[in-house]
Amino acid sequence: MNNKIFFNLYKLFSVALLIVALGSCSEDFTNRPPEDTISLDAYYNSNEQVASATNGMYSRTWFQLCNKFFWALEVGSGNMYSGSPDVSGLRTFSMNGSDPELTNGWASLWANIAQANAIINFLESRVGAEVDQAVIDNTLGEAYFMRATAYFYLVRLWGPVPIIENNLDYSDDPYINTNPEADIYTLIVSDYLAAINRLQEKTRGGNYGENARISKGSAKALLAKVYLYQKDYANAKIMAEDVINSGEFKLLGGSELPSKSFADLFTYANNNNEESIFAIQWKGDGNYGSANNCNTQFGISSSTVSTSNASYGGVFGPSQDVMTIYAANDVRGHETVMLPGNVYPDLNTSIGLGFTVPDENNAQNSGGGIKKYCIGVQSDATGPVDAWAMMDNNTYIMRYAELLLIHAEAILAGGSSTSDVMALNSFNAVRNRAGLSSLTSITFDDIFNERRKELCFEGDYWFDLGRLDKTDAIAIMSAQNRGNKDNAEYFTPTFSSDHNANDFFMDYPDNDVAKNPKLLEEPVPYTFN
Repeated sequence: MNNKIFFNLYKLFSVALLIVALGSCSEDFTNRPPEDTISLDAYYNSNEQVASATNGMYSRTWFQLCNKFFWALEVGSGNMYSGSPDVSGLRTFSMNGSDPELTNGWASLWANIAQANAIINFLESRVGAEVDQAVIDNTLGEAYFMRATAYFYLVRLWGPVPIIENNLDYSDDPYINTNPEADIYTLIVSDYLAAINRLQEKTRGGNYGENARISKGSAKALLAKVYLYQKDYANAKIMAEDVINSGEFKLLGGSELPSKSFADLFTYANNNNEESIFAIQWKGDGNYGSANNCNTQFGISSSTVSTSNASYGGVFGPSQDVMTIYAANDVRGHETVMLPGNVYPDLNTSIGLGFTVPDENNAQNSGGGIKKYCIGVQSDATGPVDAWAMMDNNTYIMRYAELLLIHAEAILAGGSSTSDVMALNSFNAVRNRAGLSSLTSITFDDIFNERRKELCFEGDYWFDLGRLDKTDAIAIMSAQNRGNKDNAEYFTPTFSSDHNANDFFMDYPDNDVAKNPKLLEEPVPYTFN
């Protein structure tokens, strides 16, 4: 998978211009013009109007990333299985720039950047005197956070990409070089720091409606992850400990919230719980792309029963590899992967409440199903379902459990093992919540494997594999059974001999590459203001 790059700047400039002219009320601006005609000058006259400027960036702008491409990466990592041709390219390591879902993921991330840029560059000059500066600052902080998060995905997926801080800078000449990964990380760190300086602090309690939006702690947690990816262990540790010591977030089912459990994380009723650091806020509004499609794409759709309101389901199933990683006493297994014979008394299905997984072909002939994000046929417990059978349960981008594992890895700092008390406290808190005993010493492999089990089907394992030495990554991926329950298949990724190269980078969309051959040139250092 080689670096080839270009993106449709014309679309992005149009997006920015629409936002400047019409406000950011239209949440699906990448697909159609807004339905409202409110201008920025008339729109931002109150605190409520300013605060709503980023609403779409909590949902609609992320849809084409989270709808299928996010999960195609899980197929590539060996966590998921799918034989469906639109999402299975990475199963055989054959995804290329012609893949439609790759293009959708790419476009979604640039849409986030375009909207963030419009807010960062134009919001302050288009608000009335009645608007509080604290509200303006928090909204700008959200925009910086979203831009940083979109670039963090882009740089891990495609490597060198163009840095665009104001789309209108390129309206007369939409041909732009890529910039080096180091410069992109510089922007990401700068943006998260800008977000930290502007966002409000929170204490996340039991009133989940107040937890939906990101906070200063959310930005610090994501920045800790960025530092970890750069192997800046000292700053990753500092930032992680700042979040831990703040007490803002807690583990559901941990010592501070023992009345809840790991299973509660993925229910509609627990959207925006105390563990949620940043989650996509799906809300069906009658338009395609406003709600969560996972309940249909995961779960079971067999000859006898369905866990979805749709007439189809189970576009993704668990891989044969992932169905064996959980110990019998690990409570995460039951809530992550549905195996034949597993019982879910609270799961509503097409044949009624209560479900025992049948021993049938199930999702994609995997022999099982994905439980995480599968909340069942619509009922009071699941919340609403829209015309496309999509639902309003959140999609996590980051949870507190991951921050604890980042903290442990930052203390390990590339060493062979550690018995540091703070590292063990963080690591064992995650294990204990899963029903597992504490360890007295941990290695990188311990943390790596714990991350896979804890964050399975949450979009991280592909990136974790990409952090390994390529020899180790090849060994892991080559040993995965990447077929279904009837046909074992093994594929060995072909990586370059240069271990400095990140061979986990995607090809860039063919259509965008064709539009500007100049962007096939070597990355050009970015000049920061």
